[in-house]
Amino acid sequence: MSKKILILVGMPGAGKSTLVDYLATKNIPSVYFGGITVNEVKRRGLEVNEVNEKMVREELRANEGPGVMAKRIIPQIEDLLKTNDLVVADGLYSWTEYKIFKEKFGDDAVIIAVVAPRRVRHERLASRPIRTLTEEQVTAREYAEIENIEKGGPIANADYTLTNNSTQQDLINQLDSVISQL
Repeated sequence: MSKKILILVGMPGAGKSTLVDYLATKNIPSVYFGGITVNEVKRRGLEVNEVNEKMVREELRANEGPGVMAKRIIPQIEDLLKTNDLVVADGLYSWTEYKIFKEKFGDDAVIIAVVAPRRVRHERLASRPIRTLTEEQVTAREYAEIENIEKGGPIANADYTLTNNSTQQDLINQLDSVISQL
């Protein structure tokens, strides 16, 4: 297997973090798209919360273009690929970012959509221990991700789609099946 980047995309609450945590147990390193936003929020001395993250995400895209997150995270990925054959990138956002990754890495950028029914995602986000979101916050975030950054494109055009409507183990088994095909 040549060096691969597993790039996870999905709506909030779909199960991307579950897969990242699982891969970490296998010593597969990861980068987090959202970390770019969180780090920028902190750098500005702002509280890390949904409102400030959204403001910073949208400002970064307005100032540096819709591919800003991909452009900022690629050096982290390239650094990890120096010593690892497999790297996971958690949280691809936009169609522009999708195209940047496919242009830069070709078939070595493996886009994996993680999907779950809306009701299930909302229940997960309302009950998670960190960054719990209300129904209104989830809906606002989903609409912003679909309308403002065209998140639907990468999900629709993913190389693989994992459906997370059963158990965590089922989701992990689906991922293991994908990895075995690489």
